[in-house]
Amino acid sequence: MNQSPYILVLGASIVDITGFTSVKYVSQNSNPGSVKVSMGGVCRNIAETTARLKIPTKFISSLGNDDHGRSILEHSKMIGYDMSDSLFLNHFSTPTYMAILDERGEMVSAVVDMLGANQMDESFIDNKREIIENAEYTFLDADHPALLKYILKTFHGKTKFVLDPVSAAKAETVRHLIPYFHTIKPNRFEAEALVGYPLNNIESILQSATDLLEMGVENVFISLDENGIFYANKKNRGIIMARNVKVVNVTGAGDSFLAGLAYGYMNKLDPIDAVKFAISTSLLTISHERTIHPELCLQKVKEIMQSVEWVSSEL
Repeated sequence: MNQSPYILVLGASIVDITGFTSVKYVSQNSNPGSVKVSMGGVCRNIAETTARLKIPTKFISSLGNDDHGRSILEHSKMIGYDMSDSLFLNHFSTPTYMAILDERGEMVSAVVDMLGANQMDESFIDNKREIIENAEYTFLDADHPALLKYILKTFHGKTKFVLDPVSAAKAETVRHLIPYFHTIKPNRFEAEALVGYPLNNIESILQSATDLLEMGVENVFISLDENGIFYANKKNRGIIMARNVKVVNVTGAGDSFLAGLAYGYMNKLDPIDAVKFAISTSLLTISHERTIHPELCLQKVKEIMQSVEWVSSEL
């Protein structure tokens, strides 16, 4: 039976628990304040956002047999991304990040429980062969280099791989795997880790694109923060940015950009429009305090894309 085209996201789901103190923080003491619980993880954020953009989305992750895992699974059904092929764990908790922020919003302590996320192995991936091979695009992060290497080598040429390096430190650990990717989306520091030299001017950014494309990558997108997105493929290179942007919380901007890019790919937008759509998805995201705007949808992103003042230059 033929299945409609879909994207696959493969990576961690994380529950974020954040405590905000309302008075001067005192260590080794019970501090009054508020506690916020939210769903996170780069890959989970991408999956939710692509689903909100009406892209058929499968998300393979690791969930514990606990309240947090059940909440994430129920949420995925409500939003519309398919987690039914995930790894369900009876002896591990759903990956959880717990942080305490002081009265200035600075983190003073944190505990990370990622044991559950590390239980995915090669045999589990082998059992998902059909799902991976039939995906138009597969979105991954750099959290687990050994498993990532296995996935890339096993399914090379079967699906188009898209990488979010997550951090400069993690980017360095997957540098040797870059030739397997169709698309990469690092920020400036992650791109420096991938190519091995500083990107401190436009010439070095252009050189990094040349080097990455020569490794076999088809599309390179480098986030330049408030200076926009640098894009490069074999035919075009340039920078696109939006003016007069409202910023409330930049967390999740990169995740939403990749989700917007997925929309552009799946709907065969031309490269410039795909970048603008991806940036528009990010603009909606950073205009709200939450990592994913609660009203994020296709119509709102299209409205931003039409109304924003774009500045673009070919290089």
